[in-house]
Amino acid sequence: MSIIQTTCTPSSLYSGDRFSVAYRIYGSENDARAKAEDICIEQTVEFPAECVGEGTIRDQVFGRIESFERRDGESFAAVISYAVEVAAGELTQLLNVIFGNSSIKPGIRVEHLELAPALLSGFKGPRFGREGLRVLLGIPHRPLLSTAVKPLGHSCGELADLAYRFALGGMDIIKDDHGLTDQCCSPFEERVELCAEAVRRANRETGGQAVYVANITAPHGAVMRRARFAKAAGAGGIMVAPGLVGFDVMRELAEDDAVGLPVLTHPSLQGSFVTGQGGMSHSVIFGQLARLAGADATIFPNFGGRFSFSREECRAVVRGTEVPMGRLRTIFPAPGGGMSLDRVPEMLETYGRDLIFLIGGGLFKQGADLVENCRYFRKMVEAMD
Repeated sequence: MSIIQTTCTPSSLYSGDRFSVAYRIYGSENDARAKAEDICIEQTVEFPAECVGEGTIRDQVFGRIESFERRDGESFAAVISYAVEVAAGELTQLLNVIFGNSSIKPGIRVEHLELAPALLSGFKGPRFGREGLRVLLGIPHRPLLSTAVKPLGHSCGELADLAYRFALGGMDIIKDDHGLTDQCCSPFEERVELCAEAVRRANRETGGQAVYVANITAPHGAVMRRARFAKAAGAGGIMVAPGLVGFDVMRELAEDDAVGLPVLTHPSLQGSFVTGQGGMSHSVIFGQLARLAGADATIFPNFGGRFSFSREECRAVVRGTEVPMGRLRTIFPAPGGGMSLDRVPEMLETYGRDLIFLIGGGLFKQGADLVENCRYFRKMVEAMD
C-alpha cells in the first residue's frame, strides 16, 4: 500500500478554527458509525484514509467526529467538524463540504450548522433582515401582509390591475407569482414596469408604503440584468428561487449595491431536500442557508395547506431564521401555500408576530370585492396586534 506523505503541506496554513455540521444518520449503530467516519473523508479529501500518512492533511483537513449518540430507534446524531480553510471562503465550496458527495448516499441528513465566527465573517448575509424590512415598510410591530399577482396566463395589464387593487386594500408586499418569468402573455420588462407603477399609484392614493417584488429567477446570464431592470423600474424588492439559480447567485444579488433591494427566496425545486431520510432539515435549507445567501425573507409551505409540511417542521424553519449566526441578521419567515383567512389566529399562535402572511387564492375566496377582502385581512391582523 502506497502512503502519501504530507510534510510538504505547512500546518501554519490552518488557523485551528473549525465549523460543525450536525447530521442525522439512519441505520444500526455500527452502520451509522461507519457512515459518520465515511463523511469525514468523503466531504474533505475523498481519498483512501489509510493511504494518507501522518501530518497536516490527517490532522487538519480530515473531518472529525466530535460527538456520536443515539437519536431515536432508527437513527443517530453525529456532529462532524471541518477546518474553516477547506471552505475557501466560498459559499459554493462551503455547501460542497457540508453535504457534497454525501448527499448522494442514502440515510444521511443535515440537521444543523454551527459556523465559526471566522467563517461567518466572510459573508454579508441579509441586507435588511427583519428590522430593515420593518423600517422600509413603516411597520414596527404587526406581521407583514403579502400576496402574489397570478395566475400565469394573465396579461401584464391584468396583473398590474391586481397589484393596484392589492396595494389599495392595504397589502404590504405584492409579489410576482413564482411561475411568472418572461412568457409571451406577460413579458418580464412590461410586467415589472406596469406592476411597479400600479403599486406606486395605489400608494399615492392611500399614503401607504406597499412594495412590488419582481420575480427575477432566470437563466444565469439574465438574473442580474433583470434585477437591475426591476430596480430602475421602481420595484421595491426581488424574488429568486435558489433551488433553480443556485444559492451563490442569490448571495451575489443580495450583496450587489447597484441592486440594493430586499430579497425574498422561493422554495421551488427544494422540496426534495427536505423529504424522506436524506437531504437537509427545514431549519437549514429554508432558514440558515437562506440567511447565509442573503435572503431577507424566506417563503415556505405552511402546515395544513396543500403541501405536506408539519407544524413542527414549520417551527423549525422559524428557528433557522433567528438562530444566532454571528452578525447575520434575522429574517422573516413567510409561510404560504393554501392559506385561508380563517387560519390567521392559528398562524399567529404558531409563528408569533415576526412573520409575513402570504395569502394568494384565499383573498379571492373571501368575496367578490378584492380590495375589501384585503382590507378585511389587514383589519383582522391589526386587531390581533
